[in-house]
Amino acid sequence: VASHFKPEWIINVKETGQIWLVNYSDPINPTIKMIESERFLHDGGWDSTKRYFLVATNNANKITVVDALEGELEALVDTPERPHPGRGANWIDPEYGPVWSTSHITEGILIAIGTYPEGHPEHAWLVVRTIPLLGAGGLFIRTH
Repeated sequence: VASHFKPEWIINVKETGQIWLVNYSDPINPTIKMIESERFLHDGGWDSTKRYFLVATNNANKITVVDALEGELEALVDTPERPHPGRGANWIDPEYGPVWSTSHITEGILIAIGTYPEGHPEHAWLVVRTIPLLGAGGLFIRTH
């Protein structure tokens, strides 16, 4: 994905467990910053501010959070088994504030992760809700 803050791509190098921040301000000599995460990185999506990129590392049962503004690993969030590697969905939880959600491949659940460290620091980068679904294998979710 492309950063919303600088001329930079955020690239998941799936098998390595690395996230590369590729700065292309000089297209002849791009620079790469490598961030260590967990294996195996898949798809992900932005939080509502577009500052934080959340990526499923489903073999490790985690969501990796990258701060695109600072260019660093923000958090590794423990999740139930096999979070789905999709974009997820952002919404406002009435109790926990802004959250990012994704379903799980092996369980019929949807999780909500707090995503607002400035306004709700006590809930940031934690699973604040686990919502039961009718069955396992839920894939992509959206909000309207």
